[in-house]
Amino acid sequence: MEIIDAIILGIIQGLTEFLPVSSSGHLELGKALLGDNSLPEESLLFTVVLHFATALSTIVVFRKDILDLIKGALKFKWNEDLQFISKIALSMIPAAFIGYTFESEFAELFGNNIKLVGFMLIITALLLYLADKAKSTEKKVSFSNALVIGFAQAIAMLPGISRSGATISTSVLLGNDKTKAARFSFLMVVPLIFGKIAKDVLSGDLSYDSGNFTALSIGFIAAFVSGIFACTWMIALVKKSKLTYFAIYCAIVGVIAIVFSLLN
Repeated sequence: MEIIDAIILGIIQGLTEFLPVSSSGHLELGKALLGDNSLPEESLLFTVVLHFATALSTIVVFRKDILDLIKGALKFKWNEDLQFISKIALSMIPAAFIGYTFESEFAELFGNNIKLVGFMLIITALLLYLADKAKSTEKKVSFSNALVIGFAQAIAMLPGISRSGATISTSVLLGNDKTKAARFSFLMVVPLIFGKIAKDVLSGDLSYDSGNFTALSIGFIAAFVSGIFACTWMIALVKKSKLTYFAIYCAIVGVIAIVFSLLN
């Protein structure tokens, strides 16, 4: 993989993991436009490295929240912190179950499936538009909400459905505070990312070539830095109800992707 390609794909992953425009969909579009002909194993390794970078950027941005949650949980009382962690665990169940059960089916949807990405981006646009029009509240995410948001996260495994867009929109449409919805959305994915990385590493399916070390490292740095910026920016945008701009963007890119796939 070329260095410039690694930088571009790293920035795409870092920005789109947090901005509600689908990181998986944009990575597929980016690979198609850059003419990425990597072997599946090499492409998987690069994807794992980029997801690891964005998981770390989430931890950096929410380091105080995570530390407070750990401190609260270590009191071994059914306090707000332990309840929040329990909600995170509950939200992971749908994605973990569906991802494990239908892993091969989801894998087949990736790989230059640009038309599908286009249609899913349009669905993401609709979700964002509806969420942006929802009324502001002070409501916290409940246990039942956490489970529903978890199903939204599972559906976001489809390329083109934004994970952050789907989970934040679902949470807001359930009547939750927008800032709390964004915080829950970003924190709930961290355990899943590390779990998926561990599974991929232990599976033995990753193929490492020392010649790609530089590209992998630069891609990691690009995703990590852009991820910190995007995560911080996204929290402010959700609070100010600016998701409609991303809805318009997703709709436009979705249409372009569909037209591109039909012409090629």
